[in-house]
Amino acid sequence: MIRFQAIDVKMPSFPKTEVKQWIEAVAASYGKEAKKIYYYFCNDEKILAVNREFLQHDYYTDIITFDYCEGDQLIGEIFISLDTVRSNAEAFQTTYDDELHRVIIHGVLHLCGINDKTPAESRQMKAAENKALALLSVEC
Repeated sequence: MIRFQAIDVKMPSFPKTEVKQWIEAVAASYGKEAKKIYYYFCNDEKILAVNREFLQHDYYTDIITFDYCEGDQLIGEIFISLDTVRSNAEAFQTTYDDELHRVIIHGVLHLCGINDKTPAESRQMKAAENKALALLSVEC
């Protein structure tokens, strides 16, 4: 089950059924099942509040992933700041939709066990994102 919810923002427009299928396909490519993944689209102020309350971080970010996985079952909550997605799209000279898809799958990749704390991990995450995004163009 994959659910999308907006908190104090307008729900972003994207083909939800196709994106759910894409997420499931990416999870399956890592031998995982997308059991319960909840996406919360929000603004910068909400993600800052979540970051402060649960992670004791005092900064804005594009995504926060809470991992409750059990074995090969992906279970988690993913908060995405649409404000930061928009500003990152401009900074990285990409479209808003492309950046949104990248961040959506970034959370799933975290649930699959891919991290991005070190430079080497960041390179691995970027490669995994690109591989997953290539699947999206095939799937959707």
